[in-house]
Amino acid sequence: MHSLSKDFKDELSTKANASLQRHYKNLDDEARNIEHDPPSAVMLAPFTAHLQSSNRIFVLIGAGLSASSGIPTYRSAGGFWRTFSDQQLEKKSAFEEDAIMVWQFYNYRRQQAKAALPNPAIMRLRNLRAGHPAGKMIDLHGSLFRVKCFDDTCGYGEENHDIPIIPQLSVTEPPGVLDSADSKSVQSGVSIEDLPHCPKCKVNLLRPATVWFGESLPEAKVHQVHEWLRSGNSDVSAGANDAIEDEKVDLMLVIGTSAVVWPAAGYIGRARKAGARVAFFNMEENSAGVARPEESDWIFLGDAAELVAKAFEGFLGGVND
Repeated sequence: MHSLSKDFKDELSTKANASLQRHYKNLDDEARNIEHDPPSAVMLAPFTAHLQSSNRIFVLIGAGLSASSGIPTYRSAGGFWRTFSDQQLEKKSAFEEDAIMVWQFYNYRRQQAKAALPNPAIMRLRNLRAGHPAGKMIDLHGSLFRVKCFDDTCGYGEENHDIPIIPQLSVTEPPGVLDSADSKSVQSGVSIEDLPHCPKCKVNLLRPATVWFGESLPEAKVHQVHEWLRSGNSDVSAGANDAIEDEKVDLMLVIGTSAVVWPAAGYIGRARKAGARVAFFNMEENSAGVARPEESDWIFLGDAAELVAKAFEGFLGGVND
């Protein structure tokens, strides 16, 4: 039996991705057509009162918060570049096979993020965290504007906001526009030697410092979250037993994420055990697992950007206040 040719497998993959993209588009259209009632005063009043009385608030934010700012989520029609899905390009094997293509994709994503304007919910949350130490905001999945050595043992990393990251990767795709070009094409005039290399080891390429599919979350960042949950206890050292009781948490906000994968799902459970009431701001309500709302929770259904702004009005006033 002969194996399939690479061209034929590429064609199958392209057709499958086109079908998946249509599926996501249908889901997006269905979600937009669902009309959710705005939060009522009866619902908002107790939430605002609890928010005002809360000393320790745990906020879990997903990609849905930025969707209305023009940054697509992974499981949406906008989560495609050319004929590739995010899941195909955001992984180590893709970078090893075609680092130029992956950097083209990230160049596009960085441009999208740079051009995006903060939506009302982001402004509210920015006001909420005003005055808090910067270290209390943890980007578990990394940042588009940080790069690191491809070899983790090297340990090099740095902030980088250059668009394009190298002159040869000129920005050719406006934010929000999908390119229908041949998926196998690469930008002319770009070679592996042109891509950013690690200045420390001088051997490996630099890669985006984001958590790719198949990779684990950074242990240090996960420990930061666990340490905050336990911060009322005497033993907060690395390796402390997970059975130690967490300090009381007053409120947890789950915004723009289904929170069905770990460790996100585990954080909801831990916050509840620590006494937190949970408020969900999502397009849909989960029906199973620890992310399923309980009787004492608040459930705000719809666009997280609008819902958070509305829910925080009684606490923070206007967006520009």
